Amino acid sequence: MSVTRRNFLALGAGGAAAAAGLTGCGSRGSLGASDELSMWSWTGSVNDSLIGAAEKAIPGATAKKLSMTRIGSNYKTKVLTALAGKSLVPDIVAINDDVATYFPNADQFHDLKALGADKVSGDYLPWKWKLGITPENRMIAFPMDTGPTALFYRRDIFEKAGVEIDPAQVAAAVPDWDSFIQLGKKVRQAVPGSAITDNITGIFGYGLAQQSKRYMTADGAYIGDQDHVRQVWDLSVRVVKEGLSANAQAGTTDANAVVTNGRLVAYVAAVWWAQLGPKNAAPGTKGKWRVTTAPGGAGNRGGSFLAITKYCKDPEAAFAFITWLESAKNQAEAFLDPVLFPSTPASYTDSRLTAPDPFFGGQRIVDVFAESAKKYPGAYFSPYDTIIGTPLGAELVNVEVGSKSSDQAWKDAQQQIKRELTRVGAI
Repeated sequence: MSVTRRNFLALGAGGAAAAAGLTGCGSRGSLGASDELSMWSWTGSVNDSLIGAAEKAIPGATAKKLSMTRIGSNYKTKVLTALAGKSLVPDIVAINDDVATYFPNADQFHDLKALGADKVSGDYLPWKWKLGITPENRMIAFPMDTGPTALFYRRDIFEKAGVEIDPAQVAAAVPDWDSFIQLGKKVRQAVPGSAITDNITGIFGYGLAQQSKRYMTADGAYIGDQDHVRQVWDLSVRVVKEGLSANAQAGTTDANAVVTNGRLVAYVAAVWWAQLGPKNAAPGTKGKWRVTTAPGGAGNRGGSFLAITKYCKDPEAAFAFITWLESAKNQAEAFLDPVLFPSTPASYTDSRLTAPDPFFGGQRIVDVFAESAKKYPGAYFSPYDTIIGTPLGAELVNVEVGSKSSDQAWKDAQQQIKRELTRVGAI
């Protein structure tokens, strides 16, 4: 079944508009003065020095300057409310990796192909480029950063356990998840309490992030009950049953604690976890971490986009801005601050990225993540992925805490998913 505006409103945009009391009259148009292009993003999504330059004059469109608003909380709700109300809408909006959620609302954005996007498509990772294009072939979102995955591990603890410690040797020893589990058991035997994931949903999320398909097809068929999802589910359950999960649920203080206290000795995660995980939670472990190819292959989790709303005062100037901001040179700058991994392969050889990282023992970790980004097969993300993923995650937690068997939790998750998809008219 194709996704319609009615379906989209059922997903939440209409509810947000109603809560705000918006009428949808559209009389006030976009935000900002006539010589400004207004932009909304969340905190930490862009490089401040580049934005500062554009606030003086937009490169390639110097008659305009940028007016930036950084939104600290409820970002998506505010964007959807503005779009639903068709009033005081920013010219440019940042969109997170749930870009498909906006596909039913595609007519609220400019088709970037009409502004010349295809001329620069070769500068970006092909799978990332495709994520911003609707099933109807409208390009509503332009690539920003990505979230390639890899295996982080504690070299010192691996050495204590008598297993391989060199990144190339570790990658060769754990080409798949089964061998990774076996290595984890060996490390745990030598260092009791060692874990290779923070929790059951950590394994599930990153295992799924390696797949070439997810929950739905582009033409609207539900496939979240098929073998490729069940296999990742079973893998996650197995890691828990083997005693290799730290059982530190997301959003709790335990999530950082297991990094700080050294329990989490290895973890398949996205590039941004380097900053949010060990560098933040365990600064004293500087020099002890390494990164290598993840068991199971390349994956991606995270990454964002820029879109130009249909209310934009000057779409050509806005396009000039986003192509400048997301050029290979400037994406390399954004890797330094706020640590956004580029979607432009030309950035991967930039000296600002290839410098040795002291926290990882002087390793050039960009090489590992660049290979993951280039090898990731890509997958279709649907507007309903959150509706589908939430019950799966919740039921996996029930398995980890012992309140349900794996089979019962899977059955309950599927029943809830199909009930919710039917409610919103997706199936």
